[in-house]
Amino acid sequence: MLLLDNFYDLFLDAAPWLLGGLVIAGLIHSFIATETLAKHLGQDSLLAITKAAVFGAPLPLCSCSVIPAAISLRRNGASRSATVSFLVSTPETGADSIAVSYALLGPFMAIIRPISAILSAIAAGILTLIFKEKTFQNDPLYSEINSSVDTESNTTENNTEASSCCSKKSCGSSATQKADATPSIFDRFIQGQRYAFVDIFNDMAGWLLVGLLLAAMTLTWVPESFLIQWGDGFSAMLVMALVGVPMYICATASTPIAAGLLLSGISPGAVLVFMLAGPATNMATIGIVKRELGTRAVACYLAGVLSVAFAAGLITNALVATFAIDIKVQLAASQHLLPHGIMLTSALILALLIINYGRSRLFKLNLQTVPSS
Repeated sequence: MLLLDNFYDLFLDAAPWLLGGLVIAGLIHSFIATETLAKHLGQDSLLAITKAAVFGAPLPLCSCSVIPAAISLRRNGASRSATVSFLVSTPETGADSIAVSYALLGPFMAIIRPISAILSAIAAGILTLIFKEKTFQNDPLYSEINSSVDTESNTTENNTEASSCCSKKSCGSSATQKADATPSIFDRFIQGQRYAFVDIFNDMAGWLLVGLLLAAMTLTWVPESFLIQWGDGFSAMLVMALVGVPMYICATASTPIAAGLLLSGISPGAVLVFMLAGPATNMATIGIVKRELGTRAVACYLAGVLSVAFAAGLITNALVATFAIDIKVQLAASQHLLPHGIMLTSALILALLIINYGRSRLFKLNLQTVPSS
């Protein structure tokens, strides 16, 4: 019963902040175009790297969904260094994870987490800028991008020539159809919310449940002495990095796990290392970065994430010690800030979203098991 009580409390605390974060995520998806980002990320420069880190930080993309977005940016003209920066900052934090971090981890960790994420992204981008691929011109991706750009250019030219041959009447009709096809602000809002509450939520729902359950299990069964034995220094951070690097988990889903670790006695700095390394690095992302951006980009990617994660962890522990910040008090203070009715309603909505996710998963499994005729 204690396990269920702990799970219920965590679920209740996280629900309203998670839903609020998803709403913000949908707004970002509706009104910030990928093409707009690509225009600002085309140069191999510190400014482009910083823009990529700042632009990517609030975006609602996890470690899996950021990959196609980053490749799209790359093939729309973003530089290697800016692409790596975007790949790091985007999954490490987001509008939804910041909200849940405040709910489950307290204000201090909710502030230090996105700052550290942006700094690690900038560091990875700078390393990529310094250690460029020697054979860039012979890179298969470079050739593929050029080929793709040439094809798109030829297609655009052909379309332009074809359109110039049409009559004014038909051109006017085409323009009218394009205007009619442009979605309204309300339609874009609805599309963004559907993307957030269906696509994004389904991407993270499984890990979110696992994270909440692990956090509840940690609160229930793991004694503080077991985790405190790793200490507050580099050894604890190294353990958290070894756990986080291969793990496939998004920033929001890692938050309840981090809450359980904090409550069990792991130092805030070591928990921060887990929250940075876990969402940003996993074997799938590493493999795709190597294929798309090159071996040196992978090394810079990992070096930037881990070096800043360790540095941020040590600084976090130093700040906690210097200013006598009681993380456990902040955890308690950040809970139950909202009226109980809002929390219950949010928890019910979240439960319905999880049920819908379960139904969609079962439907896909049934389709896969149906024998083809």
